[in-house]
Amino acid sequence: MTTDQLYLNARVFTADDRPWADALVVRGERLLYVGDTRTAARLSPRAERIDLDGRLVVPGFVDGHAHVLMTGEALEQVDLWGAESVEEIQERVSAWLRAHPDAPRVLATGWPHQAIPGGVPDRSMLDAVVVDRPVYATAYDYHSVWLNTAALDEVGITADTPNPLGGTIARDGEGQATGYVDETAFHSIVGVFLEGLRDDASRDASLAIVQEAYRETGVTTACDMGFDEPDLAAFRRAEEADTLTSRLVAYWRVNNTGDREANLAQVRRAAALAAEADSPWLRVVGIKVIIDGTIDGCTATLGAPYADGSSAAPIWPLTDLAPVVEAADAAGLKVAMHAIGDEAVRIAIDAVEHTVAANGPSRRRHRIEHLELVDRADVDRLAALGITASMQPVHADPAIAKNWRAKLGDDRIERGFPWPWITAAGATLAFGTDSPTSPHAPLPNMYVAATRHSALDARAGTNLVDFAVPLEDALVHATRDAAWTCGAEDEIGRLAAGCFADFLVLDTDVLAADPKELLTARVDRTVLSGRTVHRADADA
Repeated sequence: MTTDQLYLNARVFTADDRPWADALVVRGERLLYVGDTRTAARLSPRAERIDLDGRLVVPGFVDGHAHVLMTGEALEQVDLWGAESVEEIQERVSAWLRAHPDAPRVLATGWPHQAIPGGVPDRSMLDAVVVDRPVYATAYDYHSVWLNTAALDEVGITADTPNPLGGTIARDGEGQATGYVDETAFHSIVGVFLEGLRDDASRDASLAIVQEAYRETGVTTACDMGFDEPDLAAFRRAEEADTLTSRLVAYWRVNNTGDREANLAQVRRAAALAAEADSPWLRVVGIKVIIDGTIDGCTATLGAPYADGSSAAPIWPLTDLAPVVEAADAAGLKVAMHAIGDEAVRIAIDAVEHTVAANGPSRRRHRIEHLELVDRADVDRLAALGITASMQPVHADPAIAKNWRAKLGDDRIERGFPWPWITAAGATLAFGTDSPTSPHAPLPNMYVAATRHSALDARAGTNLVDFAVPLEDALVHATRDAAWTCGAEDEIGRLAAGCFADFLVLDTDVLAADPKELLTARVDRTVLSGRTVHRADADA
């Protein structure tokens, strides 16, 4: 018979209706009891006792929006996060090449638009340091990629390559590609090419890398936004091998082909997979669509033009989106809609409104991702329709706000990332990281949420500090609320009897300390399904 475990002498933040407890009893994979120590001892008098020495226990983080294998892949690439100039980017690429002289190509990630004069890079900037092999540098938001000349040649992008629906290949005055490729042109041309270079072994390696990163930082569940067939196969292999140390809730990527039947066929595939993949470790629960791009790249769809007078059409106009949302809803799927600009948010809300009218009463958990710029009246609309706002505090980090603000250039910058509007309207707010577009670690994410200060650069000041949320609320949004939006609130995201025993022991009581401690606090212990999968002292 499996021995119970009694965790005692702790401050347990449950993220539940009774927010605090002193002890946990774990039986098998689940929590038997969460409450006071005396009752816990009576319930399980022979339990193995684990004294936590007064440390803080919190639920395992549920990253409400992540790209799991991409995160593992990014952790192997040239790190361009925080680079402040083209010269710094060039030096980091050169340093990586010196360390990897035999690499056939250079893959990099994380460059910020504000590091590039004008925000749009040119192939010549990379050619200046690498001419003998291809370089592919993905922007921090993963909505654009920067190629050198060798990479353009390798992919086969020429003056005759057409722009796909919803994407652009930047060109010079003579029509030649300049090396900057955004949105669907990135994903359908460059992304497809790079994916073709990967095999099962490389995907398995990326998954192992991100699993280790998750264990160390306390991510016990990730909601993957944009899963595809190779990703699913990698997770199935890991599940069969019993090597997973985090759970996966997957949203299947549906691309707008411009053809209604082809779009609906993708929904049917997602519905079939949802019926097949439904274990505690791997669940397909819905679909993901990308309605617009980003404000940094001037590709988010806005109700009024950008500061330079430009506008961006949606990747999913309502006429294309509404039938897809309706079909997914009818199939019992949850729909996640990337919408960054205020007009894109309206399109997403309109699609759900159409679906409610078409399909009738139902317990829906559809969601909008990002909502970086949104009108207050639309927040009330989404709340009334039961739509979750899935947002990422790290995207509001002041260190990356300069370019975002410059692209808007008017009073719209005063309503960026308005998290308190969401909860005040009565909507559910779920937090995530959108890694690898941002760092995957949850605790710095909570610092930005609670302070609107930068987790990347202490010199960066604040970003609309009135939109900060209390830390306890932020933790709930990053655990219980993120679990609720994907239909898993009875299993994960909170510490309550009957839930899986997924929790963390922190080395710092961040709920009693200065918020800055969130930047240095570490996870001492990660427990998943009652099993300790990470101990900081064991890894030291």
